[in-house]
Amino acid sequence: MEARLTEPLRLLGAPGSPYTRKMIALLRYRRIPHAILWGSHTQPPEGLPPPKVKLLPTVYFPLADGTLEPTVDSTPIIRRLEAEHGGREAIPADPVLAFLNHLIEDYADEWLTKAMFHYRWAFAEDAANAAPLLVFWMAPTMHAETAAQTADMFADRQISRLHVVGSNDTTGETIERSYRRFLAVLDTLISRRGYVLGARPSSADFAIHGQLAQLAVIEPTSAAIAAQTAPRVRAWLDRVEDLSGVEPDTTDWFSRDDITALRPLLSEIGRVYAPFLIANAKAMTEGAELVQTEIDGRAWMQPVFPYQAKCLQWISEAFAALCADDQAAVQTLLDRTGCEELLR
Repeated sequence: MEARLTEPLRLLGAPGSPYTRKMIALLRYRRIPHAILWGSHTQPPEGLPPPKVKLLPTVYFPLADGTLEPTVDSTPIIRRLEAEHGGREAIPADPVLAFLNHLIEDYADEWLTKAMFHYRWAFAEDAANAAPLLVFWMAPTMHAETAAQTADMFADRQISRLHVVGSNDTTGETIERSYRRFLAVLDTLISRRGYVLGARPSSADFAIHGQLAQLAVIEPTSAAIAAQTAPRVRAWLDRVEDLSGVEPDTTDWFSRDDITALRPLLSEIGRVYAPFLIANAKAMTEGAELVQTEIDGRAWMQPVFPYQAKCLQWISEAFAALCADDQAAVQTLLDRTGCEELLR
């Protein structure tokens, strides 16, 4: 049983974590009192229970018996906050728009993060930039020599794990081209009414912000691309960082007539993320260790990602939960974007 907040909601996170940045921006917008504990699970704050899976951010929900429930995974956390805290909602009331928000948020969390890891660790300049930042974000008082050694060890470990998220010599060009296209699509979309789904932010906006707060700000190579090709998007990120002053209205969401504006973004999702999700799920079903498919006309190969098989399942379940008329509206919008394959 949950308890009403009598003190700020605590979350453990790190500035270099896109999901931490996603949650902080959302909490600011929703005006939910919160306290950010900068750090990691290698040196957890005293008195806080460890989560079953040690991911960032970890949100500590107070329970009625006075204990704290450590919770990870930003998407279900946001849905829990929507249920427990009314007003300034980040998920549209319209079921069709809510489904599209779910799909776009998932794309940001699970595909854009491939670009984030790729640009952070695949290039020597970017890795040299990120490694000490990650160390000092965690421990700003660490001695410089120790920090340098820690940064080198951390970089070596992360670079060796690039293949896990899908960044390698085979997939690099696909990731980079997709990132550039996404910036152009987002630039056009936010030029209409300010956010992805209209004139008020959604959880999809915060998911995109979390990834781009790294890609377009911290990593030198991808940040230069954003500055040169999408200055509107780069400026938008600074605004989304704190939207506590925005006063949203229910009419600020896209109407059913407006949502055709999402087709270019949905086409990008259908071009790269949908085929990956389908191939990943197929590989899991067949008991394969590798996903081997073609994405955007080029070979794609990476280890099977069990969590992203669940993502496809959750998208299917969200669609199945819609009434027949809403399903028809979604299918009409997704037709010929590539995303329609997710519903088969």
